[in-house]
Amino acid sequence: MSKIEQSWYKPFGLITLLLLPLSALFWVVSTFRKYLYSAKILKPFKCKTPIIVVGNISVGGNGKTPFVLWLYEHLTQQGLSVGIISRGYGGKADNYPLLVTGLVDAQQAGDEPVLLYHRLKCPIAVGPNREHNIDLLENNYKLDVIISDDGMQHYKMPRSIECCIVDSERRFGNGFAMPAGPLRETTKRLQSVDMVVENGGETDNSYVLQVSNLRLVNSNDYAKNHVSEAHAISAIGNPKRFENSLEARNIKLLSTHHFRDHYAYAADDFAQFGDDCIIMTEKDAVKCQSFAKPNWYYLPVDAQPTDNVINTLNLLLKEKGILNGL
Repeated sequence: MSKIEQSWYKPFGLITLLLLPLSALFWVVSTFRKYLYSAKILKPFKCKTPIIVVGNISVGGNGKTPFVLWLYEHLTQQGLSVGIISRGYGGKADNYPLLVTGLVDAQQAGDEPVLLYHRLKCPIAVGPNREHNIDLLENNYKLDVIISDDGMQHYKMPRSIECCIVDSERRFGNGFAMPAGPLRETTKRLQSVDMVVENGGETDNSYVLQVSNLRLVNSNDYAKNHVSEAHAISAIGNPKRFENSLEARNIKLLSTHHFRDHYAYAADDFAQFGDDCIIMTEKDAVKCQSFAKPNWYYLPVDAQPTDNVINTLNLLLKEKGILNGL
C-alpha cells in the first residue's frame, strides 16, 4: 500500500492537505458527469438483459468478489441463467472483449475474473468497454441476468439493481474524494442504491466471510497436512483481515508481506522464503499456480449474508421482474 493510500485511513495530515485541491477537481468532474446522465443529456446504452451491479463508492478491497460468488450461486439456485462482466483490472489481452475460459490466465483477464471462472465455470466477459462485454455474452448465451463486478460509477451502463459493498472495518477512510481520500463518490450516493451490504460487522445488512480448509496453490487440492506456521502473502485491499483469519486458525505467522492490490507476481518475489510454507489469498493463488511449490497454500472464503440481505434481494428481484414467483 502506497503512502497516499495509507494516509486515507489515518488522521488528517500533510499528504491529505496537499491533495485536497485535486480531490476538489475530481469531485467537480465526477459530479458534473453524473448530472449529465441524471438530466438525460447523456443516456445509457441499451441491453436486453437485466444488470445487477455489485460495486462500491471507495477504492481498494471492499469484498465485492465474495459477494459476487454468493450472488451467482443464489441466482442460479432460483433457476436463473447468469453471466458476469468485469473490467478485468490488472489483465492485458490482445483483443477485447475477452471470454474467460480455462485457457485464459490472470495476465490476460485479471485475477478476479479468473478466480470467478475457476469457482463458477460460468460465462464471464472482461474488457474496458462494458457494452461490448455485455454484447459478447448476449450474442453467445441465453441469459436471464448479468452481474457486473464493479461499474457502479459507469453511468453509461444501465442497471436494474445496485448493491454497494462497504468494508465494515475501514468504512470510508477519511471521508475525502480521491486522491486525498478513498472515495469515488460521496456517502450521499448510498441513499440511491438498492442495497448497502457491509462486509463484516453486525448490522442486519451484512455478510460474514466463512473460511474453508486450506488448498494447495499448485493443484487446488485440499491440504492433507496440518499447517502450524507460514509466511502470509497478500496483494489485496485489506490484508489484515486475511491475516487475522489465519491466526484465528492457530497458524503462527512467520512474517507478513503486502503487495499492491492486483500485483502481478513472479517466482522471484518468493525467493526470500526458500522452502518455507506460504499461505496466500485465493486471488493471489490464481497468479502463482504455474510456479508454486508443494507447500504453498491459499485460504478460500465464502460470503454468508444475513437473512435480511437475502430477503431484500429476493424482493428486488421480484420488483424488477427478474424473478417471478420466488
